[in-house]
Amino acid sequence: MTFMMTFDHPPRILFLYGSLRERSYSRLLAEEAARMMEGFGAEVRFFNPRELPIHNSVPDTHPKVQELRELSQWSEGQVWSSPEMHGNITGIMKNQIDWIPLSIGAVRPTQGRTLAVMQVSGGSQSFNAVNTMRILGRWMRMFTIPNQSSVAKAYQEFHEDGTMKDSPYRDRVVDVIEELYKFTMLLRPQVDYLTDRYSERKEKAAQETIKIATSALETNALLG
Repeated sequence: MTFMMTFDHPPRILFLYGSLRERSYSRLLAEEAARMMEGFGAEVRFFNPRELPIHNSVPDTHPKVQELRELSQWSEGQVWSSPEMHGNITGIMKNQIDWIPLSIGAVRPTQGRTLAVMQVSGGSQSFNAVNTMRILGRWMRMFTIPNQSSVAKAYQEFHEDGTMKDSPYRDRVVDVIEELYKFTMLLRPQVDYLTDRYSERKEKAAQETIKIATSALETNALLG
């Protein structure tokens, strides 16, 4: 059975990758996944982490920081693709995530977005990087999909032109991207409802009470 949904715009998916190497396999994996995502009908964008300063080394008005945050706000889903370095994600990957705060004023750049995580390894298959990104995604209040991709010996899995060779690894990437597309389509009409929290409603009500009381005091002072 085919499930169809129509909306006023295609799902918006942002891709982040965690390496600056000229032949970066995490980037090649992200680009392969992006082509698949476009095939499903989504609009995709990339953030290039080159020249993104170390977190808190510059004001958040820096152009690269603003670019990253605007892309995160634009997105309805994200794909994070990192190499595994010393048993974990790279500093390049973590630096991007660190620059995206939980909130910017009343805007939450990641809350309610869907997320897929992928990693590449130079040796045998590992899941350390994707496991770390799952923790980060949860902390950023994202809906991380169940499926994930881990590509071992990534240097063997790509053609010279950067496209991915046909293999079970590539099949898993298709599974991940298809699942992310479906979750994004299903969840995005309900994001406001799903991310509405009691604690935040309580805090907002308290702020409104203070605002009303302050306004009343100012009015009385003017009249008195």
